[in-house]
Amino acid sequence: MEEVDVEPAITNIPAVSNGKHLGFAWGPGDILVYETIYKPSGMCSCFVHEVRKDEDIYSPILRKLFNESHHIFVGLQTIKEDLPSKNKKNQFVSISKNYRSVIRACMEELQQVAVSTKDAEVATQYGNQVSILLAIELIWNLCEVLFIDAAPAGSLLLHLLDWVRLHKADVDEKAREVLQSESAAEHRDYWDVPGGTQTLTEFDVKWRNWHEEVDRCLQDNSFASNQHLELICKILVGDEDTLLEHKELLSTWYHFLVTRMLFCHPTVKPTELHYYAQSCMTMFLDMRSVPEPLDSILLAAFEYDIHQVIKDCSIALNNWWFVAHLTDLLDHCKLLQSHNLHFGSNLREFLLLEYASGLFTHHSLWQLAVDYFDHCPEFGRVYLELQIEHVPLETERKALKVLRICEERQMSEQVRSICKIMAMRSLRNNRLGSALSWSIRAKDAALATLISERFLHDYCTRGTFSDLDLIDNLGPAMLLSDRLTFLGKYREFHKLYGEKRFREAAKLLLSLMTAKIAPRSFWMTLLTDALPLLEQKEVSHNQYTQEEDIEQTKVELLRLALARNLAMAIVKEGTVES
Repeated sequence: MEEVDVEPAITNIPAVSNGKHLGFAWGPGDILVYETIYKPSGMCSCFVHEVRKDEDIYSPILRKLFNESHHIFVGLQTIKEDLPSKNKKNQFVSISKNYRSVIRACMEELQQVAVSTKDAEVATQYGNQVSILLAIELIWNLCEVLFIDAAPAGSLLLHLLDWVRLHKADVDEKAREVLQSESAAEHRDYWDVPGGTQTLTEFDVKWRNWHEEVDRCLQDNSFASNQHLELICKILVGDEDTLLEHKELLSTWYHFLVTRMLFCHPTVKPTELHYYAQSCMTMFLDMRSVPEPLDSILLAAFEYDIHQVIKDCSIALNNWWFVAHLTDLLDHCKLLQSHNLHFGSNLREFLLLEYASGLFTHHSLWQLAVDYFDHCPEFGRVYLELQIEHVPLETERKALKVLRICEERQMSEQVRSICKIMAMRSLRNNRLGSALSWSIRAKDAALATLISERFLHDYCTRGTFSDLDLIDNLGPAMLLSDRLTFLGKYREFHKLYGEKRFREAAKLLLSLMTAKIAPRSFWMTLLTDALPLLEQKEVSHNQYTQEEDIEQTKVELLRLALARNLAMAIVKEGTVES
């Protein structure tokens, strides 16, 4: 897309006057602004202002729109490319209607809240959101008719009549009243709701014959004696001057357009629409008035300029939801294949990335954004890697959720980062078991060593280990670092000793002494642990079975003797020094 050709909207920040120095910090989806100049009292402003680029994601009702449309989006991505075009077209039209039904459901809920609330500010806010959704649904419905369903000549007008009827709220109600009356033809609203179920050929033949007959009657002044009847006939033959004289009966220029097509060109072709749309807007709007953004967007649609529709909507609307989902659907319909951006990704991916990035600023909607990034093949993974690092990890449950997302996508660097963050947080809170578990998951040897030393230090202080279930079930994970290996094996020594399996405990203690993986500060503790074992008869004078290797037994006994001698020497040396 080209650079926007309008100035960006100005955001006024309350309590910050002109001429003051401001500091700011960029966030993933907002900006923090604060006043930095000191007042004479020596105190600066205590306010920090958060400037958000997408306020709608914080609306509880509009969150339903985001959640429901996410399911539709994911389903759309699963449509197979090899389906027959006719089948795909029907699916695309159905998906488009599903999107519109979600919009209408949210619109109705917003309307109910706006009417029922006693808070005038809330009523105004929700009323504005209803107006925006009305415009969005109007544009989407027209795009569905012109681009997705691609109605041909003849049926095109019928679709446009449905489009106007759907967005002219009182038409259905009036039609119901007319049909339920005793004499429909005599009802006052009969002529306001014309309709028919004839085939295009039947309608075209009958309409042309009828149109010629009415025009002939007008030419020979057959209805001159009845002013009202003559007026009706002029409207029915599509007399432009007469239609314009009564344009107050029509709410908008596009309503006027469809009316004009109905009475003048009922078999209008898609390629002719742009001419009639432009002339109707010019005729209907006051020459002094400037078209609203909605008018320009609808006119671009009637001109079959898809990219202009998307561009104008991107500028006019306050979030990326509409353009992202509509563009994705149009792209699946193969209507945007020729339009790529100058800086890499195509239009569809660019808009989806912008929309998903906005979702990542929300405390729960960020989970939806993951699927949008997954379906952006060029830059989706890069965006996900950058954005997921900014997700606040307030709880272990949320951290596990983020971790699962990263692990499913083999994002090893992000996995390590999350685990290290959670390990350090647990360590600061003295939750050693949780910290060790996270460090093992991060495969961080240095961190595992640090936490293992905290476990050993606590043991020296209290004489017991915490989190025994974790330490007892380290398994192969204890090989992550020497200190973790020592922690696991030293705990295993205590279990053997507690189970009175002294010989096995002695062998394990010897291996810990000789493997040089024990911290220097723990040597005395190991030697102290050796003392009661050296006094155990079971250890020194155990009766060996004939199957055991005699030589190996001698070596073990020798090691025990040496260990005992070394322990006694250290004790004596310490006594002399004292």
